[in-house]
Amino acid sequence: MLIDDVTIEVYAGNGGKGAVAFDKNLGAQGPTGAHGGNGGNVYAEGISDLSALNQFRNRKEFRAEHGGEGRSQFRDGTTGEDLVLKVPVGTVIHNLTNKTDAEITHIGERLLLAKGGHGGKGNFHFRSPRNTSPTEFQEGTRGEHFTFRLELKMIADVGFVGLPNVGKSSFLNELTNAKAKVANYQFTTLEPNLGTYYELILADIPGLIEGASHGKGLGIKFLRHIERTRVLFHFISAESETPAEDYTTIRAELKNYRPALLKKPEYVFLSKSDMADEKELKKKITALKKLKLSPTPISIYDDASLEKVKKILNEIKKKK
Repeated sequence: MLIDDVTIEVYAGNGGKGAVAFDKNLGAQGPTGAHGGNGGNVYAEGISDLSALNQFRNRKEFRAEHGGEGRSQFRDGTTGEDLVLKVPVGTVIHNLTNKTDAEITHIGERLLLAKGGHGGKGNFHFRSPRNTSPTEFQEGTRGEHFTFRLELKMIADVGFVGLPNVGKSSFLNELTNAKAKVANYQFTTLEPNLGTYYELILADIPGLIEGASHGKGLGIKFLRHIERTRVLFHFISAESETPAEDYTTIRAELKNYRPALLKKPEYVFLSKSDMADEKELKKKITALKKLKLSPTPISIYDDASLEKVKKILNEIKKKK
């Protein structure tokens, strides 16, 4: 199960308190209490693993290490170890506490989520000509604490969209080493599947239906994954009696969710073309052409049509 939306609590480490201590060496005098260590910070770091948010499914609180207490003989407390939370590239980080947003857009990028507290000053800091044996010290300050919502919006080069059961998963498997579940019923794909065609990332977005932008079917849960795809491959089944209507249904849902999605480059494919005879296929292509489209008939059983798709992908790869 892909976790792509989760809320967690993050606690940076508290600073350690300063020490009250005096020189233990024979004949020496004066304060030697050192400072406490700073608390550890909490960071988010981008990685390529799409399933990285699964670690937050059952565990909801994450804490960095506290700073160590100051010691005698001018030995400062240890600095608390930082905590690094690994999240998939494409994760939007909503700080629900202070109402700010940030995002992780590339592998290795680090974002500070919560800053650790400062260590308190030891009594050595408070010495003066008038106070040669101070007993004052400071407590360390508390680390920051925030509530975050982590929302994954995949970054893919090509997004496969269309109604349920139009052959998107089958085509992804054929073009890449993906092993997406394939079956002859609606909503076989319940979470996005990714595949790699050379350096291009292809994302099979679960089938949409009319009303998806308002929560029907799989709803808006996966519409957000289309936002960051660079190019759309729109699949329409050759088995459909209403290919033009199928196309306009999906386009309407994209528009309702985010009008900017309609501006993305789009290629239209009449999938499962082996399931229709030549006369039917021509009729459906004509219906789509009336919408000023140039549909390409494709089938996973037709090597020539697979080569056409690969040629398009190669052109996209060159532009990338």
